[in-house]
Amino acid sequence: MPAPAWFRLLLAAPLGLLALLPIYRAQPATSAAAPAPVPADPIISAATIGRYLRAVSSDDMLGRKPFTEGEKRITGYLAAEFKRLGLQPAPGGSYFQPVPLVEITGTPAPTLQIKGSKGAALSLDYKTDFVAFTQREQPEVAVTNSPLVFAGYGVTAPEYGWDDYQGLDVKGKTVVVLVNDPGNAGTDTTLFRGKAMTYYGRWTYKYEEAARHGAAAVLIVHDTQPAAYPWSVVLSGAISPKLRAQTDNKGADKCALEGWLTLDAAKRLFQAAGQDYQALYQAANTKGFRPRLLGGLTLTGSIRNQLRRQTSQNVLGVLPGTQRPDEYIIYSAHWDHFGVGKAIEGDSIYNGAVDDGTGLAALLSIAEAFQQAKVKPQRSIVFLAVTAEEQGLLGSAYYAQHPPFPLNKTVADLNMDMLWPYGPMKDLTVIGYGQSELEDYARAAAKAQDRYLLPDQTPETGMFYRSDHFSFAHVGVPSLYAAGGFESRAYGKDFIAQKRRDYTTSMYHKPADQFDAGWDLWGIAQDAELYYQVGRRLAAETTFPQWRPGSEFRAAREKSMGK
Repeated sequence: MPAPAWFRLLLAAPLGLLALLPIYRAQPATSAAAPAPVPADPIISAATIGRYLRAVSSDDMLGRKPFTEGEKRITGYLAAEFKRLGLQPAPGGSYFQPVPLVEITGTPAPTLQIKGSKGAALSLDYKTDFVAFTQREQPEVAVTNSPLVFAGYGVTAPEYGWDDYQGLDVKGKTVVVLVNDPGNAGTDTTLFRGKAMTYYGRWTYKYEEAARHGAAAVLIVHDTQPAAYPWSVVLSGAISPKLRAQTDNKGADKCALEGWLTLDAAKRLFQAAGQDYQALYQAANTKGFRPRLLGGLTLTGSIRNQLRRQTSQNVLGVLPGTQRPDEYIIYSAHWDHFGVGKAIEGDSIYNGAVDDGTGLAALLSIAEAFQQAKVKPQRSIVFLAVTAEEQGLLGSAYYAQHPPFPLNKTVADLNMDMLWPYGPMKDLTVIGYGQSELEDYARAAAKAQDRYLLPDQTPETGMFYRSDHFSFAHVGVPSLYAAGGFESRAYGKDFIAQKRRDYTTSMYHKPADQFDAGWDLWGIAQDAELYYQVGRRLAAETTFPQWRPGSEFRAAREKSMGK
């Protein structure tokens, strides 16, 4: 879930589903302007980008879906190109990193049963009142008479002096939490980062934190305004089969049940516990909030599962450093898309040219530029194409948990996802602006291209947490996710806003996302060249870029570095 991807509220929504909400209200361009200027003496050209983009998004690639012939073709192509470019395989002699995945198709019981010690009873209906799923690889999971607890936003954030679990043991209990974080969803913008969502606002984090505290189940209260997507988005994602990473313990460390409640169902639940929703909401937005049992209520529910295990592949190649080969800079992009599916206007191949053929084209073009450079990098450069981004960043997450190269020797991840094929841009928009010193590197490279650095224009959607760079940030590796996409150099802001809206409406995750010979690829070439320059600078240094003070990823980095 998604670099110019701020329209991708798909990834803001649970389970990677699209909330097609307009981001900009600009009017479409009404007249043509002068052709976009072509940069002088480019290191990476539009022709190079086009050559790779045509190949990776062709019909021959069958939409690049994991576990299909399309996966075999795209991963074989990438490995062959890495070899042709003179990149070395990973340790062990292969360009492939196996990624074991499990597909879980869950069927929840028709109701969640709520009972109370004083005779209170409530029955919540599947799809209407709740959805539920599980990461446990078992034929059936269940919770029985699990005590219900309200834990505010479900956040434990020492750097903000916030602990919604303080003072209450939730082992074996069912935790009910609010969507987003206190600053993003509440009314006090001095909390956390105000309207700029932190990782603590992500629904995935809430499931992780509840499991760390030993909860049996966790339910997030859906509220359309702070969630930024309607219940229909939650529902459509929940009823689809889920790909998960296979784990040695088969998900035993996860909550048995994970899910969502509608706001109406939550209000009825709190009423049955003798509590007022609005009063609890206000309490949860007050520093010093403490979790509380919900009036002696218990929950009973279950899910039957069908399991299918298969192995996908990450693809990686390495250009060894000349002086510090044991220090690594990673360039990442995802190779997967949606394969062959429902035909739309007679076309059934979901080529994924923009998403993320453009990232793959940039990845290969950068690798070619490094190989053709007279002076080779002092640090090693890793070119990584990951699987199953569209299923929840699974390939990059697997790499981060099973790194072929040590994380404490990994300098940075530079991620490319959905680059705009509409010509050079004046801006370089940084998603998650304010996180790390990599922004300073990006600013310098942008200035050299006569571009300005622009913070993410919709920080409340938490886009920093929704593409593959996040998997590296999560384990402490400083990560950059940036691209032009706000102001066209030739046609202005309205032009690119309209182009993005048209793409979202007509092409995004559809067969129409296919290569167009009329695209102006110079903007992608400039973004790729900017990333190339950032990587060259990092490779020439002996220091490591740092997270900014207050970043939620700083502690993980310091731990991995032995600080």
